[in-house]
Amino acid sequence: MAEARVGKAIAIAVPVIASVITALFAASFLISTLLGLPFSLGLPVSIRAAGAAVMLAGLAIMGWLFRYRGPSSVITSTYVTLTKLFRRAPLTERSGRTEPLVLQGPQKYARHPLYFGVVVMVLGWAFLTAYTYIFVATLVLFLWFRLFLIPFEEKELYALFGDQYRAYSDETPTMIPFTKRRRRAR
Repeated sequence: MAEARVGKAIAIAVPVIASVITALFAASFLISTLLGLPFSLGLPVSIRAAGAAVMLAGLAIMGWLFRYRGPSSVITSTYVTLTKLFRRAPLTERSGRTEPLVLQGPQKYARHPLYFGVVVMVLGWAFLTAYTYIFVATLVLFLWFRLFLIPFEEKELYALFGDQYRAYSDETPTMIPFTKRRRRAR
């Protein structure tokens, strides 16, 4: 029964998440056009090749994350969070979120490594293609995560995990690894 619920959530979540991503990229293309930015930056091959490496690094971060939280769990929790955000549902409502608080793997270095991995991957894609609107999309995604989604998700995680999450957030950077000085155990 729980597997059917997860399957249904994934079937709904994937189009919803894809729609949000499509809207963010469409907005980025519109912003680039309205600002009169060139379609392509014509970057040299060496920089474009480095972009491929950066893109692969973002994918590696996401792969590392999936070793500790399965893709179906990530998709389900993302869908639940977006649903709560858009419907203004109570933060304490679990709504199918059954995962424990994961403090291993990339979560040891950032509370939101998925978002960091996505931003790194899209930045690499921007350098690889040299398309201006993808650079804008990188900025738009970063701002979406940092200003809207993460603050909401932080409140949700505090509501779901309480003091355990509060202690974790005191020690671990929000999105970008190694940007918060970790406290030493005494």
